[in-house]
Amino acid sequence: MAASSERPPPRGDAILIAAQSGRALAQAARRSGLRPYVLDLFGDADTLTLAEGYRPADGRFGDGLAGEGVLAGLDALAAMADKPPIGIVLGSGFENAPDLMARIGRCHRLLGASPDTVRVLKDPLAFAALCERLAIPHPAVTSEAVTDRSDWLLKRSGGSGGSHIRLAGAGRAPTGAYFQRRVAGTAHAVAFLADGREAAIVAVTEQWSAPSPLRPFRYAGALERAAHEAPALSPATLSQVTAVIAGLVAETGLVGLASADLLVSEKGWWLTEINPRPGATLDVLDRRDTPLLAAHIDASLGVLPRIEPAPVDAAATEICYAAAGYAPMPPLDWPDFVRDRPQSGTCVPRDAPLCTVFAAGPDSAATRDLLRVRAATLRTLLAPTEEAR
Repeated sequence: MAASSERPPPRGDAILIAAQSGRALAQAARRSGLRPYVLDLFGDADTLTLAEGYRPADGRFGDGLAGEGVLAGLDALAAMADKPPIGIVLGSGFENAPDLMARIGRCHRLLGASPDTVRVLKDPLAFAALCERLAIPHPAVTSEAVTDRSDWLLKRSGGSGGSHIRLAGAGRAPTGAYFQRRVAGTAHAVAFLADGREAAIVAVTEQWSAPSPLRPFRYAGALERAAHEAPALSPATLSQVTAVIAGLVAETGLVGLASADLLVSEKGWWLTEINPRPGATLDVLDRRDTPLLAAHIDASLGVLPRIEPAPVDAAATEICYAAAGYAPMPPLDWPDFVRDRPQSGTCVPRDAPLCTVFAAGPDSAATRDLLRVRAATLRTLLAPTEEAR
């Protein structure tokens, strides 16, 4: 019998993804057996390979996505699917846009935090008031002028990635920004799943920055320790943080995969913010038997999954920022450990995220060493194109 010329029906449910960078979510969707339709700012080569359908978003990295284009793009992506997508997962870029989230939710099922939850958690003054009411250690915030500016940071409401953080200046905080008191400590993030009532801890990651002259607090990367290593947080600290997360979930109705950012020192710890969405550590964490995006969807629908043991080995990612502007990006033979590879011919501004480097190893030290070697390898690969600028 002759083979049929018709295409086989697509496998897996369609799902919409919208984020500043949608590649990690698209990869997580594929691992979950879903077909991702992606809207983001970058349209890198990896995302286009993973996506069943793609549309570019308007906006600027760190500032979020522009509203009307998002709605039109999502409608176009939904129309591409053979049947209505099961819903939409929102990544970074919507922290300061609960009204836009609500408009999206009227057309597509939100799989993650509700607009009202995001409104409370990402409004810095409302969140600080909530922390004070629940006796959660949280740095002081204000929009009023501060006297000793060296003790304060200027942050943009709803900002992400750390590039928006500056040293405090004179006068009141500009519109859409606020001051936060500086506190000492090393940066950690506690990833968790929530069903609106309870929370379950997924993992703890250690984080670090990649300072530049204009962006001294720019996010760089994160690492999850190997299973046999000492935990990144003491049992007492993790117990306290777990209780705090449970209280915030119960207060706000937060659902899905989210994370709590901490600064931890010998004197104690501070909760700096809650990220009510899958975050930058998705690549590092999505190594358990059950795909993490499937767990996110279950939790968003009110079913809190069982948390599986951590992988045996350590893993880490680090963002490589462009040391020079590329207009256009030349063709490159990217190594396998690179993700978010920009397409040749596209423009990448100086200091913008260029790509992500991934590494895994038997322990934290070996993984960090491999990450450094791979970052150096990438810099060597890029050097000729940068020198030609």
